Amino acid sequence: MATEGGGKEMSEIKTQFTTREGLYKLLPHSEYSRPNRVPFNSQGSNPVRVSFVNLNDQSGNGDRLCFNVGRELYFYIYKGVRKAADLSKPIDKRIYKGTQPTCHDFNHLTATAESVSLLVGFSAGQVQLIDPIKKETSKLFNEERLIDKSRVTCVKWVPGSESLFLVAHSSGNMYLYNVEHTCGTTAPHYQLLKQGESFAVHTCKSKSTRNPLLKWTVGEGALNEFAFSPDGKFLACVSQDGFLRVFNFDSVELHGTMKSYFGGLLCVCWSPDGKYIVTGGEDDLVTVWSFVDCRVIARGHGHKSWVSVVAFDPYTTSVEESDPMEFSGSDEDFQDLLHFGRDRANSTQSRLSKRNSTDSRPVSVTYRFGSVGQDTQLCLWDLTEDILFPHQPLSRARTHTNVMNATSPPAGSNGNSVTTPGNSVPPPLPRSNSLPHSAVANAGSKSSVMDGAIASGVSKFATLSLHDRKERHHEKDHKRNHSMGHISSKSSDKLNLVTKTKTDPAKTLGTPLCPRMEDVPLLEPLICKKIAHERLTVLIFLEDCIVTACQEGFICTWGRPGKVPAEHFFRQEGRLQGVLQD
Repeated sequence: MATEGGGKEMSEIKTQFTTREGLYKLLPHSEYSRPNRVPFNSQGSNPVRVSFVNLNDQSGNGDRLCFNVGRELYFYIYKGVRKAADLSKPIDKRIYKGTQPTCHDFNHLTATAESVSLLVGFSAGQVQLIDPIKKETSKLFNEERLIDKSRVTCVKWVPGSESLFLVAHSSGNMYLYNVEHTCGTTAPHYQLLKQGESFAVHTCKSKSTRNPLLKWTVGEGALNEFAFSPDGKFLACVSQDGFLRVFNFDSVELHGTMKSYFGGLLCVCWSPDGKYIVTGGEDDLVTVWSFVDCRVIARGHGHKSWVSVVAFDPYTTSVEESDPMEFSGSDEDFQDLLHFGRDRANSTQSRLSKRNSTDSRPVSVTYRFGSVGQDTQLCLWDLTEDILFPHQPLSRARTHTNVMNATSPPAGSNGNSVTTPGNSVPPPLPRSNSLPHSAVANAGSKSSVMDGAIASGVSKFATLSLHDRKERHHEKDHKRNHSMGHISSKSSDKLNLVTKTKTDPAKTLGTPLCPRMEDVPLLEPLICKKIAHERLTVLIFLEDCIVTACQEGFICTWGRPGKVPAEHFFRQEGRLQGVLQD
């Protein structure tokens, strides 16, 4: 890769970076793209996305890679750090007319060497089920666009299911499908199943079972992404209205909410053990939210533009054993920490409640997560015990963690939560706390924060500061995010029963939904490197490498420290000569 901007430091394209684990190196021979390797003209196109699946074949080379570029969809054998990519032999290639693929997901449960089920969402609203190994197209859902006419923003198989999948649209709706059922020849009619604060769930009303099984209406504006918890029991959704909403998927109950600092939220991910959720979006921040406490515990600032993808790295974590007397959980909890990439039988909530003790320190864990953005930068972050267990003394500040702002503000300064019609904190959720550390210190009386809420608790200064910041720095970029209304259905069966009261961003600032910047710890990235010419759209952590992709259609492999074979390293030396490196 070449440099741009005359070799200036800020515009160099980095090909390696170092963390505490060692040196990560870009592997040019492991780059995947369209066969002609020509950069894709990305103007007006949907983001490049990448999906992986392992077929568990006997050859030991079972990884498969799917990615979309413009109107094209490719399916390759992924050789990772072991061998160079062979772009001349895609297993399957498809070119679509009149629509573009926007997202895709493999069913890992049913994948074999002979067959794999791949869902593909499209810009016109359809969802296709294909088998790229057999080169078959088995079904097309929402074919006549009678269910939803808007772009598919996210599609995922329901964890543990061979037939159920969930689809989100830019209309703000989500639909639950079964691959065995048809979509019908007429527009679906719905009846209300459950309604809550800024969401409603409807069932499909018909004589025979048909798709969609359920329709979720969530928030205002586009539903940009959703993610299932590791145990599959909870669903985290992020929307253009700036809200994270976490649901119990089976009971369709709202577990908790969070509001971005400003603008829409674009991406979301769970920690491998289900204890934390990280979001990114148009406020250029990454935000860490505690699942058990339902509160923001940290923000991270390193990006210079919108954050497009966040992901945890389950293979890079630091586990330090404490004195056995200090560990508040069971042996099973300890094993969860050591193996938190594995499936767990216990529910997330029960596991968390066992360790939610305030008078002892559990095993020390440092979580690693990453983010990529439209600023073409990759950031890596460490979430340390200073942030996870803030009731402990903060004298031992960890590397790259800014704890200067982590102290609780003076009493009464902004510790009051505001209950307004637009405030999405549901009454049954008194777990939230506006002060970053009081949730742990006052674990026995968490409800007192909400019970003692004062409606006029947000000061005029807070209102003005948010307003001024929006006007000065983000008037053009973010103005639409506060005015975008819900794209309602035009059908005549009165689906929009959700009470859609506008949320005034100034009224959420300084509340449990959206703490002020000075009220929560501010993380600094371990590394922040420009690694592409165009905006980054993919970040995936694999066991021996990190995979990134940009809107030009280049899927890059970064070998982890000690994971790159010697022959691969020497083969690329000639190609990397003359490239300015760190």
